[in-house]
Amino acid sequence: MSWSLSIGRIAGTDIRLHITFILFLAWIFGANWAAGGASQAWDGLAFMVLLFACVVAHEFGHIFAARFFGIATPDVTLLPIGGLARLERISEEPREEFAIAIAGPLVNVAIALILVLFFGARPDLGALTTIDSTKVAMVDRLAMVNLFLVLFNLIPAFPMDGGRVLRALLATRLGYARATEIAAVIGQGFAFALGFIGLFSNIMLIFIAIFVYLAASSEAHFVAIRSMAHGVPVSAAMMTQYATLTPDADVEQAVELLLRTSQGEFPVIDDAGRPVGLLGRADIVRALKERGPNARVADAMTTAIPTIGNRYHLEDAFRMLQEKATPAVAVIDAAGRLVGLITPETVGEMMMLREALPKGASFGPWGPIVRT
Repeated sequence: MSWSLSIGRIAGTDIRLHITFILFLAWIFGANWAAGGASQAWDGLAFMVLLFACVVAHEFGHIFAARFFGIATPDVTLLPIGGLARLERISEEPREEFAIAIAGPLVNVAIALILVLFFGARPDLGALTTIDSTKVAMVDRLAMVNLFLVLFNLIPAFPMDGGRVLRALLATRLGYARATEIAAVIGQGFAFALGFIGLFSNIMLIFIAIFVYLAASSEAHFVAIRSMAHGVPVSAAMMTQYATLTPDADVEQAVELLLRTSQGEFPVIDDAGRPVGLLGRADIVRALKERGPNARVADAMTTAIPTIGNRYHLEDAFRMLQEKATPAVAVIDAAGRLVGLITPETVGEMMMLREALPKGASFGPWGPIVRT
């Protein structure tokens, strides 16, 4: 995630702090200092650090459950509203998604039980308004906030864990795509309700509502694209008219292509036409700053460009775009030569055109569209 920095690794997963999280801690420290002096400031900061340690533990509940099902977990990012573990893919198997989603809240239940049984914590959810009070014991506050995290995350709305639990349960009877639509609508409804409450109570609820609404919409759109791409040959959606570069070309040539075309990413091919890298707009700018216009493309390009055969399906290419977080997937023929590109933009355009068709119409590789 951009605007974040890595602070280390745990069990092979990067732990990242978003810049807003650092600013949030600074604000908490300053507000407590102004309200009660140094003692309250350090107490408040210590509580927030312990709280987000519990959030990290929550995210690692998801991470270890995902790894059990063979899903890689590159990093987890701490934000002011909580943690965000990035999974390379979301399982469409209801049993797996249920286990991964419920694992996080179960970690918070375990933490609360440990605090109660071994540290004498006495949580009272009715006293959540005193969560920032130094008059309440630290262990009591931590136990309360872990129980709150369980209840909040199990709300059946994306992107909370409860939304994914709901989808997993619905998918056992309705299918993955339809279950996502229903869960997303519920999530958006929850966001409107939360935003309305925020108008009369706490402005922070409005920001959370916006985040929930956008996350629910994004999830629904993502699954709709995957559903649309099912069974469609990759050759039907790939871009076939594009400019290419060779490894020995200089960056000045790439600049000219960037200005003359609408491309933002340029495939780099060898003498046999096989893809060996990808040169993006950011790579060009960085090379100009560090090496000048005479730098070789080979020294500036990204070599890890994923490839897919032209006989595969669009859903496979789309999955690669998501899992590899890459700006493009190179489509190759049986000889390994570049024959096309799949980018998020080409997939999005296909989705837009498909949705624009009237009921019963069809084009390209898609059959008649049935709208319900």
